[in-house]
Amino acid sequence: MSASATGQRQPIQQLLQILGWLVAWGWALLTIIGGTGLIITLGPWPPTNGWFALFSGLAACPMTAWGLRRYYGINFPGWARFIIAFAIILLGRLALTIEGRGTFLPDFH
Repeated sequence: MSASATGQRQPIQQLLQILGWLVAWGWALLTIIGGTGLIITLGPWPPTNGWFALFSGLAACPMTAWGLRRYYGINFPGWARFIIAFAIILLGRLALTIEGRGTFLPDFH
């Protein structure tokens, strides 16, 4: 019997799962705290002041997936959380570009 047939995971799969979990929590904490900080310091309006970062963090957060699975029976896998969080950040960058308050690509100078 193979290791996968007995329900045990391969070491690479475990490492990738742990790495994905750490990245998801890191992104969630960074963007939720950063987005909330921008909303507090710059105000809630216009909607680009931290809202996109905040919602990107909430989409990536493992607690969001846990809550949806537990209370609503919705399975929200990691790859879906990543795609949605990334799309929200892209929409925020696009909104900043349309508003004329920034460029689509971040300027790190």
